[in-house]
Amino acid sequence: QVQLVESGGGLVQAGGSLRLSCAASGTIFRVNIMGWYRQAPGKQRELVATISSRGNINYVDSVKGRFTISRDNAKNTVYLQMNSLKPEDTAHCCCYANSQRSTAYPLTDYWGQGTQVTVYS
Repeated sequence: QVQLVESGGGLVQAGGSLRLSCAASGTIFRVNIMGWYRQAPGKQRELVATISSRGNINYVDSVKGRFTISRDNAKNTVYLQMNSLKPEDTAHCCCYANSQRSTAYPLTDYWGQGTQVTVYS
């Protein structure tokens, strides 16, 4: 099994910044894609950003230019630097990893418990 543990959420004023971290641990042969999803109250879950093991990155349009995703492959850790935060960024943010336990297993999706990001105006 793979466990994902997030940290870095919190309460911040609009225009401020937060940095989320997510470390994957457990039985890991390789981690393919890592990323972040978020879900705001009353809204559907939204893919915020993903990064592949080779560094290919995708963002949802609403965060482009404000958020930066990065990862440390040696530590199986993904980060999300969030700048110029807006009240509409308020959401429960979850880390995601597409990981393989060994060559005998397929790539599998794993999710963290999440961390709350609250932005007030």
